[in-house]
Amino acid sequence: MKKVTVYITLKQGVLDPQGKAIQESLNSLGYKEVEEARVGKFIELQVEEGPDLIERVTAMCDKLLANPVIEEYRFDVEEAEAL
Repeated sequence: MKKVTVYITLKQGVLDPQGKAIQESLNSLGYKEVEEARVGKFIELQVEEGPDLIERVTAMCDKLLANPVIEEYRFDVEEAEAL
């Protein structure tokens, strides 16, 4: 069993109103050093190992998990911890 961690973020240049609101709120709380905040998604998958795991996870991201028009993604694959 493998644990796949997928990180999805908006592409540079795509407006991020949620990130802008966070940045402005942090600035108003006195954290003036925050110049930009970007919001994304974090997804963990438990998957069975197979010879085409990378290709299948890439297809999952392209078809459902991320919107390739406005988002980019990366993922890490590691051994799942035994319960």
